[in-house]
Amino acid sequence: MTATPLTTALATSDMLIINGLHAFDFTFDQHLLIESMDGRELKRWTFSQEQLNAATFDDSLQSWLLRNDDGEHRLVCLSAIKGDNNNDEDEADDDA
Repeated sequence: MTATPLTTALATSDMLIINGLHAFDFTFDQHLLIESMDGRELKRWTFSQEQLNAATFDDSLQSWLLRNDDGEHRLVCLSAIKGDNNNDEDEADDDA
């Protein structure tokens, strides 16, 4: 399996936005499964490897356009900023 730019982005993403909905709950292995709550309704999207490979990137909207049996979907891949809880620098300031 050859990595496409979308599969590379998915491998490093912590959150997705699909059709304007934030999705923290997604799995990406041989296919992509996304779940998101829209009010009280649970929405699910599934994309095969072939559909992921066929996705196109829209430079103007900085998002991916995917197609599945349900139609077209816009996907944005996001990565979270992570802290390391390392206070070595603060401890060094306290020792001075």
